[in-house]
Amino acid sequence: MSNVFSVEGKTAVVTGGLGQLGTQFSKSLAEAGARVAIYSRRPFSQEQIEEKFPGLGDRIRVYEASVTDKEQLQAATAQLMSDWGAPQILVNNAGIDSKPDGSAEQNAPFEDYPQKYWDEIIDTNLTGVMLTSQVVGTEMAKAQAGSIINIGSIYGLVSPNQALYAYREERDGVPFIKAVSYAASKSALINLTRYLATYWAPKKVRTNLISFGGVKTASFDKEFIDAFLERVPMARQAELDEYNGVVQFLASDASSYMTGSNVVVDGGFTAW
Repeated sequence: MSNVFSVEGKTAVVTGGLGQLGTQFSKSLAEAGARVAIYSRRPFSQEQIEEKFPGLGDRIRVYEASVTDKEQLQAATAQLMSDWGAPQILVNNAGIDSKPDGSAEQNAPFEDYPQKYWDEIIDTNLTGVMLTSQVVGTEMAKAQAGSIINIGSIYGLVSPNQALYAYREERDGVPFIKAVSYAASKSALINLTRYLATYWAPKKVRTNLISFGGVKTASFDKEFIDAFLERVPMARQAELDEYNGVVQFLASDASSYMTGSNVVVDGGFTAW
């Protein structure tokens, strides 16, 4: 039975695979026997790969490509096809957001929210997923085999609770509103996932979404963490490696009858 969870010998594309969660996904898939192609906006040498992923340099390669640039994605995928053949796994992980400790302008009230921040986040989190799926998914469809895994968020399911961020105005004296763009981008991924799932089902390409909750990191203010954890039944954030299992599950044949699904992994946040 354990063999159905195997990704041994498969080729995976992970966008944003050098970031906080992307590093985890890339490392765990490679350790499980997959070849991992990281699509990154910045170049990354083989020496840097060996340093970041000790002992996995033969299974991980970095291809320079922004998810918002279709020509770069096409060039990276053509090189990947030449190196390793058609990919069977795509993890659409690249994404951006304004942080709870970010500037007030990035988190201005909706009435005054600058369009430039809307455009940046929608371009990466939504258009980037569409373009990458278009380029990589097309090769999967040609080969009639593939699993696309979109990385979503609890804020794609529920609206941000502005009470979590009220401490910023109390502390800094400036209104701070969790912006609309991140939630809108992640919500849109739900139906993009369903669209691709139904569109490519005849080509044996599955598409699923994972909606993540909070991840333990040092970049958040203590006031935010304390308020957030009061709303999580498990009373903690996820460890960095706790999402790896569900990614491998969706990448493997263990999920062979799943497509168009949204797997929520949030410590119970959306259960309340």
